Amino acid sequence: MKKGNNGGYANAWLVGDINTKEIARLELGLKYIGFERKKDGFFTGSNVAVNMKILRFETTRDETDIRHMGVSRKIRWAQLMKQYAGKIDSEKAKQFEGDHYDTFLKQEIADGRTLCGHGELQRDPAGWPSVPYGPAGTVDAKVVDSKMAKNMTFSARWGSGCGMTFDAGKFLDEHPQFEWMKEILVSRPSQEWTMFKAGE
Repeated sequence: MKKGNNGGYANAWLVGDINTKEIARLELGLKYIGFERKKDGFFTGSNVAVNMKILRFETTRDETDIRHMGVSRKIRWAQLMKQYAGKIDSEKAKQFEGDHYDTFLKQEIADGRTLCGHGELQRDPAGWPSVPYGPAGTVDAKVVDSKMAKNMTFSARWGSGCGMTFDAGKFLDEHPQFEWMKEILVSRPSQEWTMFKAGE
């Protein structure tokens, strides 16, 4: 993955080995690359670089500005990992994917700063989306554990992690500033968590 990397999709890639019970995070920037591996612990991600060289030299992110969705989500992941240390399973992971706690406002509210990511409900700009009510956010949620991986399966939900519906017509009626999206903005109905298997 590092060979020929052009930085076109800077990202953190998570991998695991079910035989050695080892997990790793490969964080690709344009110039710098971060790599961590461990046999005990976890990795989380929230659209904020973890590797300090990538963060400082390849982004403009202030990792202390909790108003920004990436930073508030990073804090929320840390809270949940501390609260549920040693108790995390696939069902808890599904709950985390649909979490609506905003660490900036310190309240339960579906918006762009929550793990579930509802930019369309964000009243104040949160770094992303950069305008109020920007129709952006989570479009799927996925969970895999070692047992699922061994069987080449994973659990996923199309749409928001919490299952909340998105009605494009209603959204455009309420937010006419986005009328220009009428031909491209699609509705996302609520979907159930579904198990997928390789080769289906």
